[in-house]
Amino acid sequence: MDRLSLVFISLLGASLTNVCAATEGSFERYLDKLKQDAATQGIDQLILDKAFSQIKLFKKASNDDKTAPEPPKDLEHYIPKAISEEMVVKGRVLAEEYRPLLVKLGKQYRVQPRFILALWGLESDFGNQQGGYPVLSVTASLAYEGQEVYRDEFFAALKILASQSLDFNELKGSSTGAMGPLGLMPSAYLQYGSDGDGDDKIDIWNSFADGLASVANYLQQTGWDDTQTWGRQVKAPESIENSQLGVDYQASFSHWQQLGVRRYDGGDLPGRTDMQVSLIMPDGVTGRHYLVYQNYRALRSWQNSDYFALAAAYLSERIKYPPRK
Repeated sequence: MDRLSLVFISLLGASLTNVCAATEGSFERYLDKLKQDAATQGIDQLILDKAFSQIKLFKKASNDDKTAPEPPKDLEHYIPKAISEEMVVKGRVLAEEYRPLLVKLGKQYRVQPRFILALWGLESDFGNQQGGYPVLSVTASLAYEGQEVYRDEFFAALKILASQSLDFNELKGSSTGAMGPLGLMPSAYLQYGSDGDGDDKIDIWNSFADGLASVANYLQQTGWDDTQTWGRQVKAPESIENSQLGVDYQASFSHWQQLGVRRYDGGDLPGRTDMQVSLIMPDGVTGRHYLVYQNYRALRSWQNSDYFALAAAYLSERIKYPPRK
């Protein structure tokens, strides 16, 4: 699983509607088997007994949200909808309020703080929006529904419960199991969760420092380079072949220069020879064009979406710079 957040959600397109039709009896039998398997993974029996006694079949009412949100038409519509001016202001205030912590994390993980804040802002509006469902019930129910990957997420959640000495109801997340204001799936928590405040716990639900440290750790582990930014908007000719578009195709600035790609203002591209960059056109040749760098690939791995990554890049720029007049 490569996601801390909606990337995990979109990965499976999980819906709990089918779970509603399941019977409690068969779910209880499924739990018995899960408990037997969990016992072989070294989790204390007392913790298992207490946790499993509280797990319930998670049912999501079928009429909660029958109308799926309309997909964004293009970046011109998506970015203003995803990032409000209030979010920008809030990001700037937090950047100043927590500057010592952000500077410390930036040096420790070699990640520019504005990108850490941008991901946090997009995920949960800086912690104002996060799920409150019991993660063990959610992941067990989804695994029972037949989504096998959630079986591993369930075991990961049990390990978190044990290692962090959490109460069952403290392990909260969304209806897909994404936890806390960062939307970390349990497996991602185990891989990237970091103790930012030095209390020997990783409390992404309540500790601002732990949450930001976990973001920074994720970006570092996915190849972040703090000597670079994320990319730049450019102008590209229509003659570029589709096979050369996308983050998987990488080439030098001079390669793109020869193909006719220019800075957005028409100037020549950077002369750096130590970078391999990609050309993307999320809305096709008539939309915006970008040359993106390694850091963009790290942002994109958080959620497998160019729209999300570009929104994160945009928010990071707005947090860094004052409004244009």
